[in-house]
Amino acid sequence: MKVQLQKVEKLFSDYLEQNRLKYTPERQRILKEVFSLHNHFEADELYFALRETGSHRISRATVYRTLPLLEESGLIRRVVFVDKHTHYEHVYGRMRHEHLICLACGNVIEFYKKSLEDTLEAVARENKFDPVAHKLEITGYCRNCSKLNR
Repeated sequence: MKVQLQKVEKLFSDYLEQNRLKYTPERQRILKEVFSLHNHFEADELYFALRETGSHRISRATVYRTLPLLEESGLIRRVVFVDKHTHYEHVYGRMRHEHLICLACGNVIEFYKKSLEDTLEAVARENKFDPVAHKLEITGYCRNCSKLNR
C-alpha cells in the first residue's frame, strides 16, 4: 500500500506543533526518506541514504533526534533484531505485522495472524488496559538454518 506523503506530513507536522517543535526542512527530508524505504532500516543507513540523495546539510545527530519523534508520533516503530542494533520500519499505512527472527542468519519474516491480534486485544480489554502499540518478535531458526543444524 502506497502511503500518501501529504497525510504523513500533516500528521507529523501536527504532532510537532502540539509538542511546540518546529517542522524544519531537515525533518521534512528525513520523513520523506523514511517513507521511501520499504524495508527495516537503521539510523545510520537512513543517514547515508540521505547523504546519497544530496541532503548534506542533515547531520547524523539530526537523524538520531528525529527518529524518536517519528516513533512517538506513531509513524514508525522501533524493532530490535538479534544483532542488537535498533532497526525501524514505517507503520503508517501498512498492515500490522509481527516478526520471526532467525538466530543463525538474521533473516526476518513478517507475519500477520488475525486470531493473534484478537487475542491481544482481548487480553488488554480483560485487564482494562488501553493499548497504544505492541511488538512481538519470535526468535528461533528459519527453515534453511534448522536444516543445517539437524
